[in-house]
Order: sequence, then structure tokens, then C-alpha cells
Amino acid sequence: MVREITIGQYYPVDSILHKLDPRVKIVCTLIFLISLFVQNNVTGYLLATIFLVAVITLSKVPASFIIRGLKPVLILLLFTGVMNLFFTQGGAVLAHFWVFTITEKGLRTAVYMSIRLIYLIAGSSLMTFTTTPNALTDGIETLLNPLNKIRVPVHEIAMIMSIALRFIPILLEETDKIMKAQIARGADLESGNMIQKMKSMVPILVPLFVSAFRRANDLAMAMESRCYRGGEGRTKMKPLVYESRDRAAYAITILFFIAMAAGGRILPIHLWIF
Repeated sequence: MVREITIGQYYPVDSILHKLDPRVKIVCTLIFLISLFVQNNVTGYLLATIFLVAVITLSKVPASFIIRGLKPVLILLLFTGVMNLFFTQGGAVLAHFWVFTITEKGLRTAVYMSIRLIYLIAGSSLMTFTTTPNALTDGIETLLNPLNKIRVPVHEIAMIMSIALRFIPILLEETDKIMKAQIARGADLESGNMIQKMKSMVPILVPLFVSAFRRANDLAMAMESRCYRGGEGRTKMKPLVYESRDRAAYAITILFFIAMAAGGRILPIHLWIF
């Protein structure tokens, strides 16, 4: 299960998406996520599917790697779909049993919400797959730079986010090592009821927290020994500069957003109850 979590990981490969400015990827990801909520019909989701498939192809990140990252949130997807399916009322009744009723609106909402969550996770994960933590920090800091005028600690916020993203794969790897070590010592992590499984996680969580605090302390000492004092007056080794491909990415994403906002109204497509 631990190996299935891919969020926060960087997938090194030579692609046009990896070469884009991190600010472009952050802004375009936000535009894509917003576009998922401005449309609620088949036309909009077809456009989103085409756009997402095209971006994944350009990124050269294997689709299996992205799908693998959806497995840890499968329970959340199922829970969201079931809640919308049975507790959203409206339209004709499709099925009724016991206290549960499935309506046209409930089925439509469940399907659209599930697709929306899948695309949301895949789109946001693609940004971290194609952007190193350092580049992501620089992009966030540059985009939030105007907030410095109202004394918002932009550099510190960006640094915290970067460290958090960097620690995700490290802690996942540490968890995997601890689980293997406990299993080698005879620990049973699979059998038993829910309470027994929760108890069996204690020998994993305790050393994991100890290791996390130790790594955090080592990182703090390393930053202090290098006289780290925040972002004021600091320069960057690789300043961010927009290029022609970055402007083209902005233009394509904006056109996609316009198509998403207008497509369903100009050319709506309805399939059965959808």
C-alpha cells in the first residue's frame, strides 16, 4: 500500500512539460482544477479528458504511474460516489430498496463527482511529477511575492511547502522499511479485526515518528549551520524567466478554460440521463 502512494514524487524524464517554468505549471494546474467546476455535462468532461490525456502524453509520465497514485484514494472515491448516489434526490426514480433511493440526479451527480475527483488528483499530481521540489518552491515564492508588501512571510511559506513535499517520499520509504523489519520479526499486520489491525500499527508509527523528528532536527541543525536566515536579500542561482513555450502553455490553457466554460452551453451533449 505504501508503494502505491506517488503524491509529492518527482518523475525524472526529458519532456516539454518538465522544461516549463514552474510558475506556468502552478497557474495552469489551478486553471484546470477550476475548469472542472465550471461545467457539469458530458461536453465539458470530454474536453477535460482530451486535455488531460494530451498533457499526460506530453509529460512522458507513464499512465500506469498516475493510475497507481489513485489507488490510495479509492476508498474516498467510492465513499463520495455512494453518498451522492443515495442521498441526492431529484429527477425520476431509477431504483428503490429499503431506505435507499437512486434517482437520475443522484446517479448523474455521483458519476460526475467521481470523474471530477479523479481528474483533480491526476492533474495536481502531474504537477509534482514534472516539477522538482526546489523549482516548485521558487515558483510558489515568485507568484506570492506581491504579498510581501503586506508583510506575509512568503519565503517561509514556500520553504515549508517544499520541505513537506520533499519529506513525503522519504517518510513513505521509511515506513516501508519499518514494515518489512517488523514483518521479519514476526509481526502480523494483515490478519485480525479493525481494532487488532490498529494495534498492530503501533510498532510502525512509534519508530516512524521518532525517525521523522530526528530528520527534522537534523534538517534544522543543517540550516542553522549554513546561516540560513530566510529569504530577505537572498539571490537565486537559477532565476525564473518566461520563454516562448511558457507563453504558449498559458495560451493553450486559457483557450481550454474558455472552451470548458462555453462548450456545454453552445454544444451540449446528453447521453441517457447524463
